Amino acid sequence: MIEKLAIVAIGGNSLIEDPKRPEVTHQWDAVRDTCRHIAAMVAGGWHVVVTHGNGPQVGFLLRRSEIAAKEGVHEVPLDLIVADTQGSIGYMIQQALDNSLRRLGINRTVATVVTQVRVNPDDPAFQNPTKPIGSFLTEEEARKYETEGWQVMEDAGRGWRRVVPSPKPESIQEINAIQALMLSGYVVIACGGGGIPVVRNEVGSLRGVYAVIDKDRASSLLAQTLRADLFIISTGVEKVSLNFNKPNQVDLDKMTLQEARQYMVEGHFAPGSMLPKIEAAMDFVQNGGPQAIITNPHNLARAMRGETGTHIVPG
Repeated sequence: MIEKLAIVAIGGNSLIEDPKRPEVTHQWDAVRDTCRHIAAMVAGGWHVVVTHGNGPQVGFLLRRSEIAAKEGVHEVPLDLIVADTQGSIGYMIQQALDNSLRRLGINRTVATVVTQVRVNPDDPAFQNPTKPIGSFLTEEEARKYETEGWQVMEDAGRGWRRVVPSPKPESIQEINAIQALMLSGYVVIACGGGGIPVVRNEVGSLRGVYAVIDKDRASSLLAQTLRADLFIISTGVEKVSLNFNKPNQVDLDKMTLQEARQYMVEGHFAPGSMLPKIEAAMDFVQNGGPQAIITNPHNLARAMRGETGTHIVPG
């Protein structure tokens, strides 16, 4: 019987701590550091299911595909790129978490489930791309790529990025497998990058689509489906802020649902950045989840003790 279940959503950007050093060797450093904190949660009695983002990594792979196509190498569709990152990032987390657990004397198998997530083919998001992928760019760089067919937008004062459609997740195709592994004691990694976005075609067959699902929304859906006790979104900042990156920035220790709605109306949370995290946390709590926490990887344990992070609670 699982007493406490936590869904831990690791941000793709938080796996690249320095945007100027995105190389895989540095991503390994960030993954290993994050997994030490997740292993400590397991040692503390939590059963953990891990999800992860892939925004920067998807952008890099998509760009490589476009460059290779100019040399006669076939392009790779976006749904396959999402699947590729589920495998590569899942592998990194599997290995790093296994090593961290063993150092604590815990013998648990860590397994990645390549996960498809159903979306609505008529979702208006397909006509309004908002999901940032790839690295941060200057406006000049972004405008140059825009002439090559990219869609770009400014990302929360941090720079410009490429954007793709981000439809709402409706159901998790492999949920029974995820639940079975979890109930058997495995530490499961699932819904990587928000899941591979798929739809049913006119004859009922699954097909991938050109999109990247927001990993926090998919993680919230997973947390609700598994009736988790805690939903943690691990991102690049210690706390959610009002007036982010402005002289009058205010960090938040706690938000009720009512306060969160008011802050959203006031425009404090950037689309494609903090806004989907807030919406995902609110969705979990609105649908019966006890609480959600938003913090950075280094502060996971402290946030669970109530010492830091932003706690979203009913009310």
